[in-house]
Amino acid sequence: MHQPLDTASSRMQTSKFGKSKGLWKLLSESSLSEAFDALGISLLLTTNPSIQYTAFDQLKQRLLKRQLKEKTSTNSSPEALSAFSAFVLGAVAKCIATFLTYPAIRCKITIQAADLDDNNENEEAESKKQKTVSGALYTIWKREGLLGFYKGIEAQILKTVLSSALLLMIKEKISKSTWVLLLALRRYLFMTQTRLKSA
Repeated sequence: MHQPLDTASSRMQTSKFGKSKGLWKLLSESSLSEAFDALGISLLLTTNPSIQYTAFDQLKQRLLKRQLKEKTSTNSSPEALSAFSAFVLGAVAKCIATFLTYPAIRCKITIQAADLDDNNENEEAESKKQKTVSGALYTIWKREGLLGFYKGIEAQILKTVLSSALLLMIKEKISKSTWVLLLALRRYLFMTQTRLKSA
């Protein structure tokens, strides 16, 4: 649903200075197929959160197993992470997910930013070639080499890692609190049921 807005946003952010059109003008002048540029890659990028949560869970399980081996007597649930551990693991997991999906992000931006306004036939042909995934991959490879697929990853990591790490830290704390509340509720209900039977 929001793909046309995403395309328009990418075009506005990557247009040459002074040549940016307004959002409404971009959306009204674009054809339906142009509005949905890079839809396939956008769908592929929905794997980013899946990779992030899988990496977080795997790292969490390894850390908890190591902590369990180090402790001989555990007073707390083995499923609990400290806030700091959850924050660090969340940050690492988001870095892993971003690193794995960033080439697709670069291709998506390249496809969406391909500008067809120039009158030069060579530039127009090059721009049309960039509108496909293979064309975007070729363009990035040709212009920037292998490192071009990771151009700007620092900004992407800074933008996403902090929020993701905080999200996973809060999720872990809420999960732990919910577990404690459920155990307390279960104990209360069990004690109430025992009192009713004895009365």
